[in-house]
Amino acid sequence: MKPEELKHLRRARDLMDREYARPLDVPAMARTALMSPAHFSRQFRAAYGETPYSYLMTRRIERAKLLLRRGDMSVTDVCMAVGCTSLGSFSSRFTELVGESPSAYRARNHADLGAIPGCWAKVVTRPSRNREAQASPAS
Repeated sequence: MKPEELKHLRRARDLMDREYARPLDVPAMARTALMSPAHFSRQFRAAYGETPYSYLMTRRIERAKLLLRRGDMSVTDVCMAVGCTSLGSFSSRFTELVGESPSAYRARNHADLGAIPGCWAKVVTRPSRNREAQASPAS
């Protein structure tokens, strides 16, 4: 992959990191990367190991976890605040990535994260579908 393409992919990834709550679709992200949607999707997956949509949803779930830990918003309000329009899809993806439902996550005691600096808590609590694959070395 050319350095110029990586620069454009980073621009699209930065857009997702910054504007995760906005309605974003692959064509809009591809325009940011100055690529066609199909080429953008292939190159993004090659560079970052997941599809653009999967990356965006991981950002949204990551932010949702923070909002749910605070405990002052309902699951529905959190769903809408992070840019999801369907509570069912949000709950399914949250459960898939986190391992428990948003309601169960919200109800759990999160006091153990209080003593950890925010930047480290973000790394430790980052949702990942491939957490098991990342934890065990490849043979």
